Amino acid sequence: MGKRLTVAYALWAAGGPLGLHHIYLGRDSHALLWMLTFGGFGIGWAREFIRIPAYVNEANQETAGVKIRRQRDAAAPPPIGLTRLAGQVCVGIYFGTVSLIGLSSMSFFYLIVLPLSVGAGVYLVADVGQQTSDIQKTMTACLITSPIFYGSTLSPLPISLVASVTAAQHRRFKSPRPARSRHGLGPRLYKLGMAWLAFSAPLGYCIFHNTTATVYYISDCLAELLNFFWFFPWLRGFVEYMLLIPYRILCAITGGGYTEEAWKKVLEILLREYTEREIDALHVLSLKADASVEEITHTYRELAKTWHPDHNPSKEAEAMFIKIHDAYEVLRRHKPNRFK
Repeated sequence: MGKRLTVAYALWAAGGPLGLHHIYLGRDSHALLWMLTFGGFGIGWAREFIRIPAYVNEANQETAGVKIRRQRDAAAPPPIGLTRLAGQVCVGIYFGTVSLIGLSSMSFFYLIVLPLSVGAGVYLVADVGQQTSDIQKTMTACLITSPIFYGSTLSPLPISLVASVTAAQHRRFKSPRPARSRHGLGPRLYKLGMAWLAFSAPLGYCIFHNTTATVYYISDCLAELLNFFWFFPWLRGFVEYMLLIPYRILCAITGGGYTEEAWKKVLEILLREYTEREIDALHVLSLKADASVEEITHTYRELAKTWHPDHNPSKEAEAMFIKIHDAYEVLRRHKPNRFK
């Protein structure tokens, strides 16, 4: 049965950012992309208002078994789309950032996990619609580029750029699928759900169980971004102003009752949610809950010198030294990106 334009527009309006209209039209890669980016960060969803008639036409031609006119007979690839290329770069960075937030504790993260995450984002965009690319070459480009920027917070950017260029170089049209090979709605929704769960589970775990590290990572990314413009003070000031726009909008909505100092205090309160183990660690180091990173480090070093077995001949020195070191490690994990 053919797809109806009115139904596609209705699904676009009701659940477009979740990809409902793409599921209806059989564009599962596009639907998954929208589910993971909430409609291409809202921009792609709005842009589709004028693209939906073409999507419906393509779906009806596929359903009817009509051979869609493509440049398949020649070896020439489809034309390069700047929108698709920009989307590949942005989604690659997005996937890489999500992996940095939720998966950075894994072994070989910068060598394997991060490049594969970025490559998955780039390939997902490259596979949207009637086009696709070579996934092996795209992933290989990510794995080769990643060691060059090992350990950098901004490494998703160059990895995504290289992967996007590679995917664009190996772009091609998808082969037409026989009608018998198309899956029903149930299996399709199951696969989409599993893909969404695989993407969101690490991020959800990080948000609910490691909020502090997440906030610090985001702040470090912003700090590195601002430091990148150190040689252009006026540009740095402009970027800072743009980053503070959400805060200024909040002040305007609330009548300007908040000050920047009050905002900072709220942020500090949010970042001082110590667990019982962290409270014990503060007690071992004789520190207060509002101790700064510098105070924690200074106190640890002084106590380590005092109780180091090489300098302290008492029997309890070794046990106390281990206890002090463990307490410091607990607090270091509480503020991971500040202990560098």
